[in-house]
Amino acid sequence: MAREAGITDRQLQHPAVVRLSRDTYLPRAVAGEPTARLAAVLLTAPPGAVVSHATAAGLWGVEIPLQVDRSGRVDLTVPLSSRSESRRDRRVHRQPLPEEDHTRRSALPVTTPARTWRDLAAVLRPPALLAVTDQLLARWVMHDELARQLQACSTGRGSARARDVLPIADPRAESPMESVLRWLVHEAGLPAPAVQYVVRDEAGAVLGRADLAWPDRRVLVEFDGDVHRERDVFVNDLRRQNRLVAAGWTVLRFTSADVLGRPADVVAEIRRALAWRDRRSRTTAGR
Repeated sequence: MAREAGITDRQLQHPAVVRLSRDTYLPRAVAGEPTARLAAVLLTAPPGAVVSHATAAGLWGVEIPLQVDRSGRVDLTVPLSSRSESRRDRRVHRQPLPEEDHTRRSALPVTTPARTWRDLAAVLRPPALLAVTDQLLARWVMHDELARQLQACSTGRGSARARDVLPIADPRAESPMESVLRWLVHEAGLPAPAVQYVVRDEAGAVLGRADLAWPDRRVLVEFDGDVHRERDVFVNDLRRQNRLVAAGWTVLRFTSADVLGRPADVVAEIRRALAWRDRRSRTTAGR
């Protein structure tokens, strides 16, 4: 395509030009811009190619936690008849794509949010898929739309995973890692928590809000992301925690180092808190 435009090999070797793959180039000044990279890859993609999977999630503003692929490759779904292959700048998925499963965003062809979810179910682990599902429900789709997408593609890779995740998805989750923590709770067989639970005192005044809560056991669990290290947030967190503890609540707080580095310990701590509160409630009731 460059040669058709009268650009020579020497010009393409200029320091101001970045080679994405064998026939795809970009000016270095815009090589770091996702939409520019997408547009460049699509120029050399086969007819009918659509941005999909993790790249589509990015276009929809959905964050995928626990990602280990940092290659920056663009995910493309191409028709079954295409002979296009993956390259260093693109990952090609050859599968059926009905017309209703793709649309346009930022002038680029992209899978719909529901189809993006079903595609990701085939490649993500359940904790990450739950985080994606929560975000999509919060911004783009209704639960029924995802259920219909799963029904339309009810077999094959990821179908069982999607069926496991969808019933516990909740649009009230406020961060991807909060969703990952909730999956740990679910996988451990603990009682399902309330999400973003508002705690009030006897007069109805708000004492605080918790990511996960078991109101009957008076146990709260918080996921503390990076923002909680900021001074103002940190101070407010401490004051809120003091109010909640003074009101008789057990408050557990975890970070990504806990959820990712010692998940079994996190589950054990929550289990102990729930069991202790349960025993205390029975003892109090028996007096």
